[in-house]
Parts: sequence; C-alpha cells; structure tokens
Amino acid sequence: MKILLLEDDTALATILVDYLEDEYEVVQTYSMKRALSLSEEHKFDLYIFDINVPDGDGISLLKELRAFHDTTPTIFITAFSDTKYLKSAFESGANDFIKKPFDLEELGQRILNIKRQFGLGNKIELAVDMLFNVETHKIQTASKTYTLTHKESSFLHYLYKNRSRVVSSDELLQNIWEFDEMPSDDAVRTLIKNLRKQIGKEHILNVRGEGYKFE
Repeated sequence: MKILLLEDDTALATILVDYLEDEYEVVQTYSMKRALSLSEEHKFDLYIFDINVPDGDGISLLKELRAFHDTTPTIFITAFSDTKYLKSAFESGANDFIKKPFDLEELGQRILNIKRQFGLGNKIELAVDMLFNVETHKIQTASKTYTLTHKESSFLHYLYKNRSRVVSSDELLQNIWEFDEMPSDDAVRTLIKNLRKQIGKEHILNVRGEGYKFE
C-alpha cells in the first residue's frame, strides 16, 4: 500500500515515516503544492494530510483533489481542537481525523480500519466463496481460479473501493487509464462485459445515465 504524507513538522514527519515504512511505501512532503503534484504523478492508496502547512492547508488540497474525482481515502492529522476544523475536514471529503498528540498505534489502527473499509488489502472477499487477489489479479471461487487482465483488475478494484456509490464513466477513465491511452466507449463496454462473465453480472450494475456500481 502506498501512502502520501503531507506534514510540515520535521520531527513528527520523520517519526511517522519511520513508523509507517515498517508496513507501507511512504512518500512524504512538507508542501501542499508538492503534494498536489505528487498526487498527479503517482497512484496512492491513502493520503495522510496535516491541516496547516506553510503554503496552504490540507483541507483545500483535498477539496481540489475531490473536484477532480480523486477518491483516495484520506486521514487528517492536526493540532487544532476546534470542532469547526473537524466539520470542514469531513465536508471536504475526509474519511478520518486524528488530533495531535496521538499514539502511533492509534494511527496504525485507523489505517487498518481504512484498509478494511476500502478493500486495500491484497485479498478481498467479493462475495461468499469468491476471493479477489489484487496483487496477482486472480479470482478464486469454490470451483475454479481465473486471472483478470491488469485493466480488468484495476477496474474491479476501483469499483469495489467505491462500492457505496455509483461511479461515472468519466471518473473511471481519469483514475484507471493514463491520459495518452484513453480508450473508446466500446473498449470500456467490452471490459465491463468480460468482468461480468467472470464474477457475475449481478455484482456490477449499469446505472443508466450515471455509471457503474459494485454490489
């Protein structure tokens, strides 16, 4: 799992990176502008943002990311105790919030909760007797095992992580394909058709005029 950490406190950033790198790949920056650039250059599984940084704030950054269909789960860390910041954080699209000072183990547990909630582990139970291995792109059922293409796997994983809502075609295009390899509508429909054959059409719904939803 790959984490983008935005934290301007040098000492705390070092402690957090040392702790998180025992389990995860971590990219750390002190700058909001750099964090935005990194989010455009790389795919991250989790954002951990401080609210107050020298060149801006994490809440504004997340609002901008969410406006461009970036649904990466996000945890805010902050020294602010005023509940207005808590409210603003969740209104911007945050998934969790932790106040300084905090135990590293508490952060670790919050990350584990995010992983469970968004299917960020290597193995995901799509349904009873249907296991999806994100790393190997394999789906295993009680009777057989089959391998998805890389794009099919990415598509399925994205739908699963956002299973609480309908995902538009435009959002899928922006988050799964690179800009210079944008597919045609026919290619997307073919990918959906192939996935439905593998896991069952009842698990990927086509919401007419809106997009797709994992059930």
